[in-house]
Amino acid sequence: MRLLVATQNPGKVREFRLLLAPLRANLCFPLELGLNVEIAEDGITYADNARQKALAYALASGLPSLADDSGLEVDALDGAPGIHSARYASGHDADRVTALLAQLENVPWEQRTARFRCVVVIATPEGALDSAEGVCEGHIAFEPAGGGGFGYDPIFYLVSHGCTMAQLPQEEKNRISHRARAIEAAMPALRRLLGQAPFAHPNTSSA
Repeated sequence: MRLLVATQNPGKVREFRLLLAPLRANLCFPLELGLNVEIAEDGITYADNARQKALAYALASGLPSLADDSGLEVDALDGAPGIHSARYASGHDADRVTALLAQLENVPWEQRTARFRCVVVIATPEGALDSAEGVCEGHIAFEPAGGGGFGYDPIFYLVSHGCTMAQLPQEEKNRISHRARAIEAAMPALRRLLGQAPFAHPNTSSA
């Protein structure tokens, strides 16, 4: 069965291909199908926006669709940019990083706590829905570091790893990131949808 992943963000496309590889599903993306669905994304929560995208693409394609909405929540900014993370400043990712750092210019390290949050929603053309959430805790660095990832990854510092998200190998990011954790939580629902039983443990034998 095909699964449509409702994103046109190149960074997310790369990550979803890797994160969803264990499904053994035929993944497809809007650009590959020539789909360009206009979605307001005017919800007040990540779940609202992800639901809008998943349903719109499921209806437009006739395929089960997975969509996510995610954001960076900075405690010193009362949770901003949050659901507005992708539109926090005009321009590119680097412009948004610069704008965020300017807002935190005089904020000391201990007050720079933050988290990435991701909600994924799975929708069928018939309107059935399922969802899952993932969170990754960290701090906002004083300056960007690392050339990997995308978005705010260069300033999201992981105390547990001693580096920013953009400095992690892709394999490690795909183990601990908010998106990875959301997909992991959504796997049981995805496998049910695609008619796939969970993988058996190598040491498990049937009687």
